[in-house]
Amino acid sequence: MKEPEVTPDLVKEHGLNDEEYARILEILGRKPSYTELGIFSVMWSEHCSYKNSIAQLKTLPRSGSKLLTEAGEENAGAVDIGDGLACVFKIESHNHPSAIEPYQGAATGIGGILRDIFTMGARPEATFNSLRFGSLDIPHVRYIFDGVVRGAGDYGNCFGVPDIGGEVVFEPAYTGNPLVNVMALGIARTSELLSATAEGESNPVLIVGASTGRDGIHGATFASEELSEESAAKRPAVQIGDPFTEKLLLEATLEIIKKELAVGIQDMGAAGITCSTTEMSERGGCGMEIDIDKVPVREDRMTPYEIMLSESQERMLVVAKPETLDEIQYIFEKWGLHAVVIGKVISDNILRVYSNGKIRAEIPPDCLVLGGGAPVYTREQSKPDHIDKLASFDPLSLVEPSDYNDALNKLLGAPNIASKRWVYQQYDTSVRTGVTVGPGSDAAVIRVRKSKKGLAISTDCNGRWVYLNPRQGARHAVCEAALNVACSGASPAAITNCLNFGNPYDPEVYYTFVEAVGGMGEACRALDTPVTGGNVSFYNEHKGSAVYPSPVIGMVGVIEDVEKRLTSFFKNGGDQIALLGENAGELGASEYLKIIGDTVAGAIPEISFGKVRSTIDLLVDLTKAELIDSAHDISDGGLAVALAECCFGYDIGAKISIDSDLRDDALLFGESRPMIIISYKRAKFEDISKLSRKHKVPLEVIGATGGTDLVINDLIASPVADLKNIYESAIPNKMETISH
Repeated sequence: MKEPEVTPDLVKEHGLNDEEYARILEILGRKPSYTELGIFSVMWSEHCSYKNSIAQLKTLPRSGSKLLTEAGEENAGAVDIGDGLACVFKIESHNHPSAIEPYQGAATGIGGILRDIFTMGARPEATFNSLRFGSLDIPHVRYIFDGVVRGAGDYGNCFGVPDIGGEVVFEPAYTGNPLVNVMALGIARTSELLSATAEGESNPVLIVGASTGRDGIHGATFASEELSEESAAKRPAVQIGDPFTEKLLLEATLEIIKKELAVGIQDMGAAGITCSTTEMSERGGCGMEIDIDKVPVREDRMTPYEIMLSESQERMLVVAKPETLDEIQYIFEKWGLHAVVIGKVISDNILRVYSNGKIRAEIPPDCLVLGGGAPVYTREQSKPDHIDKLASFDPLSLVEPSDYNDALNKLLGAPNIASKRWVYQQYDTSVRTGVTVGPGSDAAVIRVRKSKKGLAISTDCNGRWVYLNPRQGARHAVCEAALNVACSGASPAAITNCLNFGNPYDPEVYYTFVEAVGGMGEACRALDTPVTGGNVSFYNEHKGSAVYPSPVIGMVGVIEDVEKRLTSFFKNGGDQIALLGENAGELGASEYLKIIGDTVAGAIPEISFGKVRSTIDLLVDLTKAELIDSAHDISDGGLAVALAECCFGYDIGAKISIDSDLRDDALLFGESRPMIIISYKRAKFEDISKLSRKHKVPLEVIGATGGTDLVINDLIASPVADLKNIYESAIPNKMETISH
């Protein structure tokens, strides 16, 4: 089949500008073939090249004594957790596919992130989801929400990995463009980690796993443009997942890694064979020759262009040694999977693609990849007018509620605060028996097998805060994630991030992005939590309106003794309740202001890295000494909401008495950070007080557990059962009618 001639219109259709096409002509010294144009198009797309973000990402702290991989250099990040073990984790986005095909978009997002984990030799132990949607009052939003949750749940359940937490946010800004960020975590022996590198001249290159189809072609390009009314026509750019095949792929892959049969392995995610061949070659300082006709396909008359760009799922590229080839093929065939030699490693710096004996593409791989010769841009910046304008709003100018019980009820029923049980009850949260704290607490905790250690995981970001103050909002995202894992008793170790923004060519969007990355870097340095890698997702817009800027933080912490882990719920009647930190009553940009005052404005809370670090250290010490029974970070909804949530776990009431000069609504619903609610046996107060003084963290006894009501001063008095019913029923009531 003859390839189309490359024309200016075709270049434009492939998302390449004049400057980039001129650079292609310079690199090749000739006009590209149609297949080569497709290769450059996907590899230089924003999704693969990070061309508008890499200059900023390089400013982040990307190294540390515990890191085993450099950020962005491997399929996923890896952290040394001691005992000869590594924690391998990463977060990525599948936003655009989920907007068009919510079920498959979310399912293949889970599948892709799992492959990133096990291609490095780690068995996946858990997944996390960070999801953002529009208002549940809109039928189409409910349809997308339902599809995303079912897609993620079905894939993970069939694969056999627990989905144990995350966050779900509902804001009008995400109505036309949901955010579907998925995180996975696995454990491996440090000695068995495998790199995604090609090396060794004449070493065979295999494609393993499923057959290649036309699904997902130009998925990377699709993810690098704004959603529009025409986006639904691009459904072929959404991949189709098969979790049962992926489970087989997992077992075969871990078997060849354990037996040290492979030189390197890379998942075929965005850009498929194109991405894996070029990136593996570039890392190894070599090239590859591949015969595209040898790729197992499941559709007739597929062209070299289609095969190179297909993003069909459950496939990987493996570089073997001649002496291990037969055993690798035997193992994959034993598991019912393809393992076909499609080429070899060469010493020349070239990717050479053959079909029907003819060269279809011949490109130096280093000119295609992120960190190599791919374009790098710094875009124009302009501070949005709304930042200063909205920050000047005084929340105390609003009239106080006449009924604080009613105000608390409304907050507990607000979808951002209400229980997410409707979501996580669709996930298997206990498969593999390693989960010791599941969804619903501040952080999830898994047991590290053959070790006393545990790992705590949390994902966090308040996009509304980043919209109002990008740098400060990103600082809060890192600190909130760190405080959440500390509330389980863990020391924060490192982060992965998923940076969701609008069109980078919009100066206001790019300003927000730069500021948010800067704030994230500051917080990570202050808390000693380096960035292991992650994902940038631009072009999250619909009808010219961008989503809230959402730099989602995935934080992992280490608990030295998992048996001492904490949860956020009161455990016993008669315990004392205390507040760690100071309540400054900051209502700006709060959930209270949004729900009760119908206002998104005000200065977001201040944040002190020193206070956050001291609070984290105190929580870790309190956990090690087994002095407290629970710890809960105060965040959305403030003190009153956090106290109610503490009561819900075991249906235990609390009576709270606080002396404060704050206005009542600021006391109850302000979202100052860091503030932690702890409960403990009365006899342990002196030891707790001694540690709080050591770490210079304010400690205030505010009440005791017991009874069946939540009572706060003379402002709130409600049966815990009634509050819990509101909290638990809010989202199910919205989801009673769904149009599939």
